[in-house]
Amino acid sequence: MATGSRGKAQVTTGTPAPRVVRPVRMNRWVILSGYALLAACTQFLWLAYAPITTQTHHVMGVSQGAVGDLAGIFPFMYVVVALPAGRWLDARFTRALSLGAVLTAAGGVLRLAGPTTYGWALAGQFVTALGQPFVLNSITKVAARYFPSRERVVAISLGSVALFIGILAAVLTGTPLIHAGGLALLVQVQAGVAVLAAVWVLLAVRTPTAFPGDPSVAVSLRWLRSDRLMWLLAGLLFIGMGVFNAVATWLDSILTHFGHGGASGYLIALMTVGGIVGGALLPGIVASRDKRRAMLGVAVAVTAVAFAVIAGIHDPIVGGIVLFAAGFFLLAGLPVVLDWSELHAGPERAGGAAGFLLLAGNLGGVVLVLIVQAAIGNPYLSLAALSVCCLLGLAIVARLPARSGLSNPASR
Repeated sequence: MATGSRGKAQVTTGTPAPRVVRPVRMNRWVILSGYALLAACTQFLWLAYAPITTQTHHVMGVSQGAVGDLAGIFPFMYVVVALPAGRWLDARFTRALSLGAVLTAAGGVLRLAGPTTYGWALAGQFVTALGQPFVLNSITKVAARYFPSRERVVAISLGSVALFIGILAAVLTGTPLIHAGGLALLVQVQAGVAVLAAVWVLLAVRTPTAFPGDPSVAVSLRWLRSDRLMWLLAGLLFIGMGVFNAVATWLDSILTHFGHGGASGYLIALMTVGGIVGGALLPGIVASRDKRRAMLGVAVAVTAVAFAVIAGIHDPIVGGIVLFAAGFFLLAGLPVVLDWSELHAGPERAGGAAGFLLLAGNLGGVVLVLIVQAAIGNPYLSLAALSVCCLLGLAIVARLPARSGLSNPASR
């Protein structure tokens, strides 16, 4: 298959089926809003217990490690389910996304059976984790099916920013909710939002798509094996998402060595806010100027410098400034990479492409957390490990094509 421009795929053998293009509907923004809420809910539920680990450990009567496992289920499940979910999204988009919506809500509701019982919390997290790949792999598919090409980068950006908003919501609401009504109130609020999002999406996907795609294009994932650009983008997400997960996991331990452990929560929130701002502003600018490679290079370079500054200046205010800057560029790299993958692979293969990239990102989240953990006894060594990972990202960026328009595969 050759892709000449965004949203147009051609099959090199045989006669392509005629593309049916329906009028672009104004309710595409309503559809995107529902999807964004659902995507945020996957992160909201994923990190439900992370900011209240100590309280949950006491209430449920389990170890803090067991509480941490409630979040650890998600990257594991993503690695297992990401590629099958992406392929099903390409073949049966409505059914696959609907399944993701139902599983997300069901996981939230399942915890209501025993808000203070570890077994019910584990079951709920497992069900939501199973649905997460179907939801997150849909970011580029929703944009490709409901939005004209000129608006797709904006749609992908908003879908990606929703993930960061979900993370921030989990971090900021966990403690107030548990103080106001214990774990029961927390799971009730989260279940209510998840059900609302799921119903919204289930109704939205019944809307006929404006750009249904070319049904003659195969959805086999074999094309990914030798696609150089996709592997390079996967390497960048492996590093980018891995670095963010490592920071979120170990920043408290690193800052404790410097006498500022209590500031970690605020600094992680600042980094996430930076990602929300950058994710909303940067992707459209770099896409319009075709500067995706340059932006990704800046992202890894700024992040590497941020860790060097934290190692040299042990001031939470300075740390907040540099982490905001790192988040602004680093987290904005996610929608830039996803937009590039949709442009490269075409809308018919967007689900498989997103699944492959996000699988790599989740693997990075596991591997880099373990790498930093091995050095966590020395904060300088931990920060150096994070900086080195970012510098490796620069080597990957250097191998990307300068112009994304020249990156389309010649054949499939």
